[in-house]
Amino acid sequence: MKSPLLSLPGAVPAEGVDEGVAAHYGDLFREQRALADGTGFVDLSHRGVLTVSGEDRLSWLHLLLTQHVSDLPPHQATEALVLSAHGHIEHALYLVDDGEKVWAHVEPGTQDALIAYLESMKFFYRVEVADRTDDVAVVHLPAGSIAEAPQSAVVRETPYGRDLFLPRTDLESYAEKAGPAAGLLAYEALRVEAHRPRLGFETDHRTIPHELGWIGSAVHLQKGCYRGQETVARVQNLGKPPRRLVFLHLDGSEVHLPPAGTEIRLADDGPDGRKIGFVTTSVRHHELGPVALALVKRNVPADAPLMADTTAAAQEVVVEP
Repeated sequence: MKSPLLSLPGAVPAEGVDEGVAAHYGDLFREQRALADGTGFVDLSHRGVLTVSGEDRLSWLHLLLTQHVSDLPPHQATEALVLSAHGHIEHALYLVDDGEKVWAHVEPGTQDALIAYLESMKFFYRVEVADRTDDVAVVHLPAGSIAEAPQSAVVRETPYGRDLFLPRTDLESYAEKAGPAAGLLAYEALRVEAHRPRLGFETDHRTIPHELGWIGSAVHLQKGCYRGQETVARVQNLGKPPRRLVFLHLDGSEVHLPPAGTEIRLADDGPDGRKIGFVTTSVRHHELGPVALALVKRNVPADAPLMADTTAAAQEVVVEP
């Protein structure tokens, strides 16, 4: 779905999964600094939106999600995962309950599969699941923003800012009041700085929550049964995850960023050394320079210098070895 805000001056479309909104509006670092200072907004209208209504909505979702939501207070934000039977991450949901409905935004294009799964699990519960992607857009206001949310919006407030569930018909008029606009590249740079994983970027078909530091923020360890819980409990109580998320400071003299999927090796092993991980997201940060998130094998020494292809990288621990 193409955002009308791509008509704003300087807008350059994003590509890949983020197609449909702006990557930037002509000045990446200015946009990052604005967000870091608590000004402006980010158009996330390409993300999937769904609602769950009905009197059983919270108790029902509690049975399906990794997060404890049975007693979720109105207007309190949380996030949760849907796991496979083997504990691998399938979906990530960013939730808030407005007192009548649970609102969630999800990765672009994942809403159909998620809704199909939820519909298959309704049984006798009094719930209704609705795809709201066509009529509701997500807009992000950064932490510290004093911009007012319109009365028509449902607000999800987090330490990283506010996500507004806004009627699509109000998107252009709200953008005129909430500017300046910042693109996805600026938003992603601050996400990487905060070490926050993203489904489909930091995850692959075998990722478990422990590898990304999603225990606590998206996975509650003291709740009842849900699909994949056995894997979560076993790793938590008896072992360690096979991989761990790291934050990389990349050699700033390199012209090109190592793209997602770039193989990582120990610097001491040289270019023919054994692969010990891969880059998941790389960005240019307005203060830190080129940085990245990556998944590496758990037993890689935390102080070992790394190479992302030909780019030198110093690691910062996100998930403990």
